[in-house]
Amino acid sequence: MDLNFWHQIWEKNHIGFHEGQANSLLVEYINELLLAEGCRIFLPLCGKSLDIAWLLSKGYRVAGAELNKCAVEQLFFELGVEPNISKLGNIYCYSAENIDIFVGDIFDLCGETLGFVDAIYDRAALVALPDEIREKYRLHLLEITGVSPQLLITFEYDQKLLKGPPFSISDDDVKQYYVDSYELSLLKKIDVPGGLKGKCDASENIWLLSNI
Repeated sequence: MDLNFWHQIWEKNHIGFHEGQANSLLVEYINELLLAEGCRIFLPLCGKSLDIAWLLSKGYRVAGAELNKCAVEQLFFELGVEPNISKLGNIYCYSAENIDIFVGDIFDLCGETLGFVDAIYDRAALVALPDEIREKYRLHLLEITGVSPQLLITFEYDQKLLKGPPFSISDDDVKQYYVDSYELSLLKKIDVPGGLKGKCDASENIWLLSNI
């Protein structure tokens, strides 16, 4: 994973992946995770996603992992919250009431540092990683979360027509990555309006990964 690429993306504010509201598929399908109020949801590679504010507003606790410090500083500024900052090995933790964001390389984040999570919401991590990194990420995510159930959002399109990220991840890819660890349900597949980045037809898919 080219860490400098992502730092430059944030430095240049080339963050077209950042949505101006909570993701509609998250809003529609969060209840599929069967979580009680106060449950803790982990968002890998979370950026400054407005999904975080939405989840907090619904009474959930949030943990996130993000490479870029500026993204996390913007997140807390937009939340109107002053974080407490601590250093845990190679990871910095930005914390406030009901929220912990771990800043650094996600592969430096261990389960002990992350703490217990009830579920994972992966909208931006798997799709951001090239194929050669996804297996390492998959195994690491399962290890640090104890195979917590997931809501997973992917994009599917002709990868020859557009260079990622986000990368195309087919239904067969999802099954290859997770069928041994979860029961998989494709909840919805919708066409991306205007195509992905306006360049090619694509679908946005949401999966429920339940414990076997």
